[in-house]
Amino acid sequence: MAAVLDVTPENAWTALWRRLQQDRVGAVSLGIVVAYLVMILFAGAGFLAGGWSREVGVPYANPAFIGERLNLEGVLRKRAEHKGVAPDLSAVDPLAPKYAEWERRTGELKMSEPERSMTLPWGGDRWGRDVLDKAIKGSQVSIAVGVTAALCATLIGTLLGAFAGFYGRWVNDFLEWLYNVFTSIPPILLIFSLAAVLRSGVFAHLFASGIWMVVIILAATGWTGMYRLVRAEYMKHRSREYVLAAQAIGASSASRMFVHILPNVSHVILVQLSLLVVAFIKVEVILSFLGLGVPVDMVSWGTMLSEAQTELVIGKWWQLAAATAFMAVFLTAFSMLTDSLRDALDPKLR
Repeated sequence: MAAVLDVTPENAWTALWRRLQQDRVGAVSLGIVVAYLVMILFAGAGFLAGGWSREVGVPYANPAFIGERLNLEGVLRKRAEHKGVAPDLSAVDPLAPKYAEWERRTGELKMSEPERSMTLPWGGDRWGRDVLDKAIKGSQVSIAVGVTAALCATLIGTLLGAFAGFYGRWVNDFLEWLYNVFTSIPPILLIFSLAAVLRSGVFAHLFASGIWMVVIILAATGWTGMYRLVRAEYMKHRSREYVLAAQAIGASSASRMFVHILPNVSHVILVQLSLLVVAFIKVEVILSFLGLGVPVDMVSWGTMLSEAQTELVIGKWWQLAAATAFMAVFLTAFSMLTDSLRDALDPKLR
């Protein structure tokens, strides 16, 4: 009896997963990205880096892999604690008097502090906070901002691009005018302008205490690329046979736009979404580095790089290394995963 061949068509997502597994670089990149996502979920739940703001080490505690070499800041603090006075760190840190004055004004200088460690896994910052915990918590904030802003920008760009490409005429003309207005302004100037507006006046009470201001800025300035791609795809698909057939059987405009056409352009949206995540994380780092990003009571890769400026002057490099390493590994893996997804979704490369 002849064997029956299985001619059942392969599901699109199953085929994507199979091709991604065959791509060694894509599979490794996917593993790294998943590991980061698990890490930030644990950090958000408080199981990781929950005490990132606690001062558990001496100022500028050495990384554990360097060992307990002479730490002059720690020695001065230990001597001061035995004498019951505030430590004088001006000999090793030029900004120490300014920090001490700020601590005195805010009432944060405490003479009776718990025993602090001379070394931490990846070193300590100016206040003795664990740099490794800060890098993990900073990953949660930076990645959350980048992903949320990318999803918002994708939603805006997809909706506007779908309406412009499907309906055309005056809808397309109006949205093209809006697109040209946003793209005619240099992106960095537009970002700074929105940040200044949202940090002043009535908006200051709404956004100054959270990260939503950064998300709104990135989404409001980053939708244009998605809009351009989706508009072109809808203009190409709206006159194809399957869309005309759906119209002939009485399918509504919304059904044709989001049930028939959208699944056929989803690969373009997915790849552009991945690119937006990488780009928005970089922009968040720049904004936080310039003091326009996340609030001062939170930590991100950008705030860590901003703090590292003064630390490098006195030879304390580990906070810069930690933020750079965490950011470089994630962005590199995410970019490679994006390339693998693009190759797996491209019908010409199958």
